[in-house]
Amino acid sequence: MQLKLDGLEAHLRQAKGRGLAPLYVVHGDEHLLVLEAVDRLRQAAREAGFTEREVLSSERGFNWGHVVQAQQSMSLFGDRKIVELRIPSGKPGKDGGEALRAVAAQPSPDVVMFITLPRLDFATAKSAWFQALDAAGVSIKVDSVDRTRLPAWVGERLALQQQRVEPGEPGRRALQFIADKVEGNLLAAHQEIQKLGLLYPAGPLTFEQVHDAVLNVARYDVFKLSEAMLSGDVPRLVRMLEGLRGEGEATVLVLWALTEEIRVLSKVRQGLAAGKQIGVLTRELRIWGPREKLVPQAAQRLSLAQLEAALGMAAKLDRQVKGLRAEGMPAEPWDGLLQLALTIAR
Repeated sequence: MQLKLDGLEAHLRQAKGRGLAPLYVVHGDEHLLVLEAVDRLRQAAREAGFTEREVLSSERGFNWGHVVQAQQSMSLFGDRKIVELRIPSGKPGKDGGEALRAVAAQPSPDVVMFITLPRLDFATAKSAWFQALDAAGVSIKVDSVDRTRLPAWVGERLALQQQRVEPGEPGRRALQFIADKVEGNLLAAHQEIQKLGLLYPAGPLTFEQVHDAVLNVARYDVFKLSEAMLSGDVPRLVRMLEGLRGEGEATVLVLWALTEEIRVLSKVRQGLAAGKQIGVLTRELRIWGPREKLVPQAAQRLSLAQLEAALGMAAKLDRQVKGLRAEGMPAEPWDGLLQLALTIAR
């Protein structure tokens, strides 16, 4: 059974009457939300009488027989047990896959198992071991908080501690300010929100209070940079490039990410010119997630000539970041990267 994170509370309310599933798989890259989901499951399990807890982590050399043993062995005191299995790599391998299938095939009424995984790729989601777990229990997908939804998420978290921003434009600016400062670092966002709860009483928060309290703890992802470029969000694009530069990110990696996205746009544009449907192109080019909407929009606003010119600029930048001479480019490669990204964003 597959479940979105926002459906967890409803599921647990129903479980009070009919009991918890024998196992839960929580998967996603937002560590804060994964931890919170497992905390909530653990709380529900304890309320249901599962008092003992055993934690396993599949590090190098892990003995997968311990997983089956943990599920099938009784507690020394006859207590019902929680078994938590963490698979940081998301790849259990052959032995792990067999162990997980065995666990799924023989659930125990006295054991509830929580398995945590990073975000699943297509192949993992279709693997025999994951399909077996999904069929035997509940899999909970933890989606990342999209940048456009981050201000609202911050507002919801403030409400949980009886705080809110002031109404109107000042409040909107306050939420946007927090989102800008914590982008890409949800755990830090959580900590900053908690800090506001410690510094100020329940009730409205002014922009000045938020500004004085919140640090710049954003963590920028080079692959999210492409999303900012595709969406035409120039302020965010500039901020992310400055952040990546400040964090010491390699220019060659940033250039590669931008160039690959421009190549995809060029292929989409060529496909559209040849009469192909956009849905066919997105499948052929494996354009998924937020990019499934952003890439077609960007391809529609850019001509093939513009994209070819951008690829020519990228080729010059490639020479420059390798220490070779590149005519017509800014002396500083980061300025050239910004120039390249802006040709697509505008």
